[in-house]
Amino acid sequence: MRRADRLFQIIQILRRARGPLTAEAVAVELETSKRTVYRDIAALIGQRVPIRGEAGFGYVLEGGFDLPPLMLTPDEIEAAVLGAQWVASRGDPALSQAARDLIAKIAVAVPERLRPHVLEPVAATPPNWRNTVDQIDMGLVRAWIRSGRKITLAYRDEQGRESARTIWPVAIAYHETTRILAGWCELREDFRHFRTDRVAGADFLDERFPERPGILRANWRRTLGRMPEKTLKTS
Repeated sequence: MRRADRLFQIIQILRRARGPLTAEAVAVELETSKRTVYRDIAALIGQRVPIRGEAGFGYVLEGGFDLPPLMLTPDEIEAAVLGAQWVASRGDPALSQAARDLIAKIAVAVPERLRPHVLEPVAATPPNWRNTVDQIDMGLVRAWIRSGRKITLAYRDEQGRESARTIWPVAIAYHETTRILAGWCELREDFRHFRTDRVAGADFLDERFPERPGILRANWRRTLGRMPEKTLKTS
């Protein structure tokens, strides 16, 4: 690997890390030596890349640093376009339009030699023949999840029985033919999953739930491993 490519990869590795990374961890991923990583990081710091840390403790790329726009590899372009294709065919209307806009922006912004990776990708997602028709504004749902506010749902189960559920929404799952809204259900006092095509109505409340959204989402993720049988159950 050329040194310039290695320096770029070090920045990418530090950018996606959630905490300090040791030189050894970086060296393993790059298949090089720790001595080389130490030299490269020193060179990056000398070029005013805001890397904080020291040998033996680990390194962190501080916020606010960015590379020139869309310095993407062909594989990164393929990954972005494939993901955007999936969202365009399976997301709610707002996300679908955003995904199509994203593909168009990538096509304009990347160098001409890489444009075929956007306009003529070799990977593609199958069409979604049964796209869900939501009875709830998914754009508002995403906003309420981010702001940590409650939603009251008029929800129909598999037998068509309707109930009112006030939930603390945490996440939206996009399946092949359905979308799932996950949240803490005040009625059941547990996490529940609601198919958005079974929501008959929704009241978006101004009331915030007492738990921080990030903490609540982490608690929900921890429950997924122990609740395979009730993933789609609401009662």
